[in-house]
Amino acid sequence: MRILYLDIDTLRSDHLGCYGYLRDTSPSIDALAREGVRFDECFVSDAPCLPSRASMFTGRFGIHTGVVNHGGLAADLRPIGRERGFRWQNQRPGFIHSVRRQGYYPVSVSPFAERHSAWWFYDAWREMVNTGKGGGESAEEVFPQALDWISRNADKDNWMLHINCWDPHTTYRAPAEFGNPFEGEPIETWYTEELRQRQWDGFGPGTPQEPCGGYGRPVHSPRQPDQVRSMDDYRKWIDGYDCGVRYADQWCGRVLNALADKGVLDETLVIVTSDHGENLGELGVIGDHSVADNITSRVPMILRFPGGLGGAGRVDKALHYQTDVAATLIELLGGEVPECWDGRSFADAFRAGKGRGRDYVVVSQNCWSCMRSVRWDDYMMCRTFHTGLKDLRPRMLFDVAEDPHELNDLADARPDVLNRGVALLEEWTAEMMATSDYAEDPLWTVMREGGPYHTRDALAGYCKRLRETHRGHRADFLEAHPTGIAE
Repeated sequence: MRILYLDIDTLRSDHLGCYGYLRDTSPSIDALAREGVRFDECFVSDAPCLPSRASMFTGRFGIHTGVVNHGGLAADLRPIGRERGFRWQNQRPGFIHSVRRQGYYPVSVSPFAERHSAWWFYDAWREMVNTGKGGGESAEEVFPQALDWISRNADKDNWMLHINCWDPHTTYRAPAEFGNPFEGEPIETWYTEELRQRQWDGFGPGTPQEPCGGYGRPVHSPRQPDQVRSMDDYRKWIDGYDCGVRYADQWCGRVLNALADKGVLDETLVIVTSDHGENLGELGVIGDHSVADNITSRVPMILRFPGGLGGAGRVDKALHYQTDVAATLIELLGGEVPECWDGRSFADAFRAGKGRGRDYVVVSQNCWSCMRSVRWDDYMMCRTFHTGLKDLRPRMLFDVAEDPHELNDLADARPDVLNRGVALLEEWTAEMMATSDYAEDPLWTVMREGGPYHTRDALAGYCKRLRETHRGHRADFLEAHPTGIAE
């Protein structure tokens, strides 16, 4: 068997046709979903990019690896210590090391390691192609490298090819000649002018005055306005994101066609997933992945096995971590899940065409804010420790089945449900710390360093901007409460 791993950065589940989106953004991915298993509730344990891939490729949560931030002490894997062996991979085998143990030849085409100085990511790959622009590449600079490899190697057996593209990530970069296939098409109606104006008058990196996590710096992109001054600007923003999704999907289709032309597509396991989603107005964040909510933390996950293993067109609605899927894949390939992993296999249920997941999952964000959230039943409870200069309450509760865009905070109306979420979070934290090699939770490492990397040391400059843009009372609040938490 062969394995194709399509790793599309910043790919939001509900902007794919197979997840119910109203626009035709993903014909190639949708076709794979019709032939395979689509996971409705798959979550990264830690977001965004660096912590997420650290969890997926080590099999361990950030609270154990120590990687929860984009800078500072919590941006590197924790050392093993005195017991570190000559080859530590045998002590803490990751996903790719475990794939290799099953006789596969893994290859990656990705700039991820260089972008984040995550040199551990190179572990166990037999070949690594760094496309060299640190995530600034467009798909036409990434996929040809993979297509070249396929042209020379597709006929061989037992290979794994990982392709990592970034087109849905800001700055939106689909080339001008791609055009706008969505021009004039309807967008979802949940984001209204009233909401846009309320967010415009608010504060925080990601709001309409500072979209894309910025602090007022111009973006200089023909597909992305520097501010969302109107609903026309918002429509342009959505078009830019959706063009990135469609452009990535188009190149995925070319890879699938290349494998079909070689006669090996039907013998290839295809994985489609992402490192995180993308908020497009939820919680006052436009064009960024800066919170631990149901939007940023939920990712697409599609597995299409040769021979229809797991079912064709099946939808798995159980709660899963992305690391659980990695563990399941290792077992389905004939291996054993390493004891050090936090990911749990559900291979037996998958073989039987059934969904078996977690009772709840806990997700984390420490790069743009410091948050932990619990997802269970239809609810998401978000606990904020540092807002990252955003307008967030310390505890929020959403019914994500009825309110998928998180417009109605139920924390005050449903204290019973809120307290259930708080209890689950405390239970999880105690369990994780009891099984940790380190005494300190890395969330508190980040807090001790001054907060999330992307907003650390930005308070004075942002307060100056707030006063310059007639939001001085917002600056007064942040200066009085540097973590953004008033209680």
